[in-house]
Amino acid sequence: MIEIPTGLPAELVPLSWLIGVWEGTGVIDYAIGEGEDATRVSREFGQRVSFSHDGLPYLNYSSYTWLLPEGDVPTEPRLSDEAQGDAAVSPAEATPLTAETGYWRLSRLHIEGDAGPGLLPGVGARPFNTAQAVETLRNAAGGFDIEVSIVHPTGINELYLGQVKGPRIDLATDAVVRTKSAKEYAAATRLYGLVENHMLWAWDIAALGQDLRTHASARLAKVD
Repeated sequence: MIEIPTGLPAELVPLSWLIGVWEGTGVIDYAIGEGEDATRVSREFGQRVSFSHDGLPYLNYSSYTWLLPEGDVPTEPRLSDEAQGDAAVSPAEATPLTAETGYWRLSRLHIEGDAGPGLLPGVGARPFNTAQAVETLRNAAGGFDIEVSIVHPTGINELYLGQVKGPRIDLATDAVVRTKSAKEYAAATRLYGLVENHMLWAWDIAALGQDLRTHASARLAKVD
C-alpha cells in the first residue's frame, strides 16, 4: 500500500511511493567488448538512496554507493527476483564508489504560475495544485510523463524522459552532457519498481564504446 505524506504537492502524488530513504545491495555486471575478448566487470555494491521534497513540485534525489568486499556475486536482482535479502550493508568498512544527485518531476509545460527561469517568482497561483488538475496530465497509456535530471561527480549530466504508471517507472536518456575530462558515456535506461515494499531498479548503459547493455541493478528496503 502506498502512503501519501501530508502536505505533499499534488504534482508529486504519482511519484509519492519513492519518498523516503532506501538502502540495500546490488550487483554491477557490465561487459566491455564482445565474445571471448570481452572483459566482464562483476562486483557487489551497497547503496543508500534518498527521495525528498521541500514543498515544491519536484523530488530531490540523491544516491551514494560503495563497493563490498570481493567474493561470490549474487544473482542479479531484477524486478522479477524476490529472493534477495533485506539487509542494508554499512559503508563503514567498504570502499566508496560514487554518488548521484538530481531532481524528478512530472513533465508539463511551465507557465506563469511556475517559478523561473533563475530566481524569478511565479505570477499568480501555482498551477496543477489539485488532484483534479493533475489528472489532466495523464498520458494515453494511463500514466504520467516525467523528467529526471541526474548529475554525476565524474562530469556527466543525464536528462531522462519516461513515465510513472503506478508502482513502475521507465526512463531513457534524452540527452547526455559530458565534460572534456569525463569517460565516454552515450546513453542509458533505468527501470524502477515497487515490489512487496521494496524498491527494485535496473540500469543499462552505453559506455566505453559499447552499445546499450546490462550495467547494474539492486534491491532496496525503506529504512526511513
